[in-house]
Amino acid sequence: MTTPTPQQEFETEFTSLQASIHSLQHDVRLNNARDALERLDADIAALSGRLAALRSQGYAFEKTLEEETGQLRAEWVSTEPGIRAQLETQSAALVAELRPLETQLNQLAIHRANPSLARPMLERLKTSTQTLTSKTEAAHRAIASAYQPTSSKVSALKWRLEKIEWTMKQLAEASFPLLATESAIRAVKAVWCKEVKERPEDPDGVLYLTDQRLIFEQKEEIATKKVLFITTAREKVQNLRWQAPVALIEEVKPSKQGWLKNEDHLEIRFESGAPFESVHLHIWQDGNEWMQLLNRAKTRDFDQTRALKIDPAAEDKVKAAPSQCPACGANITQPVLRGMDSLQCEYCGFTIRL
Repeated sequence: MTTPTPQQEFETEFTSLQASIHSLQHDVRLNNARDALERLDADIAALSGRLAALRSQGYAFEKTLEEETGQLRAEWVSTEPGIRAQLETQSAALVAELRPLETQLNQLAIHRANPSLARPMLERLKTSTQTLTSKTEAAHRAIASAYQPTSSKVSALKWRLEKIEWTMKQLAEASFPLLATESAIRAVKAVWCKEVKERPEDPDGVLYLTDQRLIFEQKEEIATKKVLFITTAREKVQNLRWQAPVALIEEVKPSKQGWLKNEDHLEIRFESGAPFESVHLHIWQDGNEWMQLLNRAKTRDFDQTRALKIDPAAEDKVKAAPSQCPACGANITQPVLRGMDSLQCEYCGFTIRL
């Protein structure tokens, strides 16, 4: 390996120093922090519109969302001017410190042909550049720490809205209608594992939780033609596979499965009257969160968070539902869901109008 000459070593260090100062010309203006503030401002401004859109689509729960959105906006209106003033003050000071370094770099470039003469200048400029880099990084951290509390709250709220927006989008595309006054709580991408252990042929789709039902809809593209094990034709399959009243949920057990234990699964047991004794699902959200959602739906806890009220007449219809079949006198044991117009006696098959 050829040992570099003093001139080559100097050129390498000079080029590196030149790149550092060029980078500082951007960084001392704290442009990354400016961009972050602009994004945060835009995100906060968009929250109320996103929430209004969800309400117009029928999302009925979490009535505190409007209040949380308003509080975030008020908090930002109060803190933003101070943060921007801090940014401008620190940026101006850093830019002022950079000017002499730019001048020294130009002087160093003039003497770069004489490394022995230019070496002391290079070392002093390297030290000054490192010092200014440290100050610039500290300024970025100071600005970030000032807006981080608000940013964290906005990120958490955005994530909540994104899950609801995905839910409402899937519901708009669903192959089944909701009952009158029935409201969606959450949807999640899911696989219905018919034999508990997930298999390639198990239905892939969407699991919906409403205030009244748990619903699984198959929604996937399946291969209809293969040539030499290569899929050459696909068909979209979308249909309702099963549904069960949330009132019949008996127990929910979340678990982590898969080789790396990074898959969320749910084992849901039902009381008598449901289409299955139990179902096993692989879902693409946190299993513990879904256990809480299902338990809250069963205890009707979500009704306490309604932003869109239910027509009292619909509630009265459920309360007035008969407890016995008028045709055979058998007790009606199946849950009567709000929005149902009729139900069928499970003993004699008589259709009971509500």
